[in-house]
Amino acid sequence: MQWYCKKPKTSKICHDCTVYRRAGSHPVIDFKDQQQLQTLISDEFSDWSNRLLITQRMIDDFAAISGDHLWIHTDPQRCVTDSPFKTTIAHGFLILSVLSQLHAGADISKQIGGYKQIMNYGSDKLRFMSPVPVDSEIHARSRVAAINVQEHKTTATLEWQVAVVGQENLSLVYHMTLVFM
Repeated sequence: MQWYCKKPKTSKICHDCTVYRRAGSHPVIDFKDQQQLQTLISDEFSDWSNRLLITQRMIDDFAAISGDHLWIHTDPQRCVTDSPFKTTIAHGFLILSVLSQLHAGADISKQIGGYKQIMNYGSDKLRFMSPVPVDSEIHARSRVAAINVQEHKTTATLEWQVAVVGQENLSLVYHMTLVFM
């Protein structure tokens, strides 16, 4: 990938600055530039993402893959009489697994540059706050909560919130940490 210095009339990487620009795009901050990276941190969340419909087929497929066949997820007839929700609900981990389909906020991997690889480093917090009934649409929003530059890596913690469209209560809160190396 070719990087360009933000300085005018420069067509190669400039080793005098740490803010780069991908060809034809917005400035990219070097993954070791603690001061510039701090500008990505925000108390405010992005706008809500696109919507995703959670279907019974998705729930059943997830049950087959995960082995979690609990009736509250997979038995619509029993849910009508025995569930407080009167319908099936999605697995919490199904909702977590579809986050990559919900495009919330700027893609941090495109805001940061100079690294050779990026990995999901894990979760600092994961809470399933309220159920997602079958045939509900969900959406998400996110923010950069923290960035920490270390000698051989930089970590960025993103806070995600997922909700059923039209409901105030959050369904999922997830603090995801990415590592740039």
